[in-house]
Amino acid sequence: MMSKHLEIIWQAKPEKEDFPAAESYLGLLYGSKAVKAIMSELKTAPTIRFKSKDIFRASGLSLLGISNTHVEKDRKKIEAGKPLSPILLVRDKRNRKVIIADGYHRMCAVYSYNEDELIPCMIV
Repeated sequence: MMSKHLEIIWQAKPEKEDFPAAESYLGLLYGSKAVKAIMSELKTAPTIRFKSKDIFRASGLSLLGISNTHVEKDRKKIEAGKPLSPILLVRDKRNRKVIIADGYHRMCAVYSYNEDELIPCMIV
């Protein structure tokens, strides 16, 4: 269910803890050499925007409900007018999906307000 439309504010750059979080997650999917290469590219990738609904479709992930504590925390940030960090994405060419390396809970929170929200992303 979509809630009332709020303006969602975005930071220009990801928070510094987003990169180690992405690296940790990617370490579950790839070997350390591949993760190092991906992270090097990701840290210098330009920021581009995609609609939240398109990122979800490309990722194949399920939407977390607003009862999830991390999603609720991000919803409270949105309602308070606090900026959210851009999300970090990796194109998994073999499986033709997009991996949300960091920002899954932010994505879910944003989607609950506006599935057409253009989300700033760094993608490799």
